[in-house]
Amino acid sequence: MPAYTPDPNRYAAAETLYRRCGRSGLLLPAMSLGCWHSFGESGTDSGHHADEPAFHENCRQMLFTAFDLGITHFDLANNYGPPPGSAELRIGRILKQDFAAHRDELIISSKAGYTMWDGPYGDWGSRKYMLASLDASLKRLGLDYVDIYYSHRPDPNTPIEETLGALDHAVKSGKALYTGISNYRGAQTEEVVATGQRTGLTMPIIHQPKYSMFERWIEADLLAVVERHGIGVICFSPLAQGLLTDKYLKGIPADSRASLGKFLGPQHITEKRLTAIRKLNDLAKSRGQSLAQMALAWVLRHKAVTTVLIGASRPEQIRENVKALDKLAFSADELERIEAIL
Repeated sequence: MPAYTPDPNRYAAAETLYRRCGRSGLLLPAMSLGCWHSFGESGTDSGHHADEPAFHENCRQMLFTAFDLGITHFDLANNYGPPPGSAELRIGRILKQDFAAHRDELIISSKAGYTMWDGPYGDWGSRKYMLASLDASLKRLGLDYVDIYYSHRPDPNTPIEETLGALDHAVKSGKALYTGISNYRGAQTEEVVATGQRTGLTMPIIHQPKYSMFERWIEADLLAVVERHGIGVICFSPLAQGLLTDKYLKGIPADSRASLGKFLGPQHITEKRLTAIRKLNDLAKSRGQSLAQMALAWVLRHKAVTTVLIGASRPEQIRENVKALDKLAFSADELERIEAIL
């Protein structure tokens, strides 16, 4: 297995690539690599790399490609895989073997909040679960700390003081540098801020919501809140599970996420939705971009958005997605046309 030598020019575009995360001191790349569904056990990715050595090498090359392009942030969660935990194990193996000399150049994030193990202590937002999960994540990753540790979703049955207290302990114990929240609505985010201000607990510097042309709830519910309180935003699923690409314009490919039917199925690919995708694809072509590149640029257009999470099953997808950064500006006419289509 050849040793990895990073591209010496990976920070050449630093002035335009990195954005400040809210009012914190942390800079994040405009695109971050999401490790949800392509770094688990062999054969579980959309590319169906069933051979373990080939699968692992593909994972290595994706991380190498991302880092060579200046993507310093790898986003994980305790339950990423599949199966749960396997993505952290694989990333940890690659970090140890290939990135040990570059740990200080990386932002590694993880989360807890969804079901991870059986029994009453393996889910939601209790102190017991949050801190036990963090210890397990660090062990799988082979790290002393993560850079960002998130509450993956709000817990309706645990006081927010308890969840925030667990995140605060993670920072004060040196096991996390920053904290974040994910999937919290606007009012819940306000509650987090008010609780932090009242108690003096460590405040989250980042929020991770779902946002795309087809999922726009944050525009009315969340963006004004995070801007007011100086919280950064990292958007997941910006391509709507692949709908905002040219992948489904001629049917459902056998190797696509929709063909697997777990989170995206044929029922989501309606003729009405396809009509919108075709029109958006035509507009993207007129801009000199792929539909995916335009969709990513569209998410990044808002000043409150710090970074957008891209997923990939092969290195070439990362290279293509990053090209969206070459053309982030939209004319007023283009934005009006997009609104009309949507």
